[in-house]
Amino acid sequence: MTLFEIIMPYVLAGISVGGQYALIAIGYTMVYGILRLINFAHGDVFMVAGLIMVYIAASLPLFVAIPIVIVLIMTLSFTIERVAYKPLRRAPRMSVMISAIGVSYLLQNLALYITGGLNRVYPAIPWISDSITILGITTKRVTVITPFFVIALVISLVWLIHHTKTGIAMRAVAKDFETSQLMGIKIDSVISSTFAIGSFLAAVGSILFYSNYPGVFPLSGAMPGLKAFVAAVFGGIGSIPGAVLGGFLIGTVESIIKGLDTILGPAGAGLIRTPMELATFSDAFTFFLLIIILIFKPAGLFGDKVADKV
Repeated sequence: MTLFEIIMPYVLAGISVGGQYALIAIGYTMVYGILRLINFAHGDVFMVAGLIMVYIAASLPLFVAIPIVIVLIMTLSFTIERVAYKPLRRAPRMSVMISAIGVSYLLQNLALYITGGLNRVYPAIPWISDSITILGITTKRVTVITPFFVIALVISLVWLIHHTKTGIAMRAVAKDFETSQLMGIKIDSVISSTFAIGSFLAAVGSILFYSNYPGVFPLSGAMPGLKAFVAAVFGGIGSIPGAVLGGFLIGTVESIIKGLDTILGPAGAGLIRTPMELATFSDAFTFFLLIIILIFKPAGLFGDKVADKV
């Protein structure tokens, strides 16, 4: 087996999971761009999408279950915004953040109550869950189609933001919240639309993610949510291209780190004998990257420096 054949499965898997992180990260960055809120419940909404699919797919065909799941997740996100965030619109930013953390734990505990803490097996989705061989490497089709699907969704989202009334209103509110209100923009509608779009992308991301990693449990959204948040910060929170780039980068490097013991060890042409399991540090890398970015480029790669008004 050549070194190329050893490395490529990890690269493909990394690009795939990176695209899924990117879809979650867009939700973070859009909400922050308008409300200056880190929606810490977003990763758990992602998990709930997977859990709902498990139960609905048990009694309905997948072509019916998938749109129902997407609609339910968009409704859930809309409800969270109206119940937990809207009443705190004029409150200090810290209050809204604490509310978001509370919603996160609420969703986790509801999932724990419903599942009993047991791992639920995600249904296999025809075609995208099938195995294919590319360049002599066997992988799932979802691994290959994810980056193309993500890019298509991002292009559609960018078009929506720049060429529709809703998108123009989002940009105006993100630029100046108070002035947008004075100009007659319906702030509540814009915010609801933002949450709906973010939750739609999270639901699509959950379908792609759990098709590759089919175990759904109450905490299965926590780590992808945190990594997506780091991706958003890396790219410059508030920047959609930055969130996408951050997601792909984190997913790819994380996957390669998980494979270093194979790539560098005896199975990897005997280059280096690793004294420890380097895969242990794959999650640590993500948060190490966050620290480095915050130290040297706090606004992220594509973020704008915002001057505080005195």
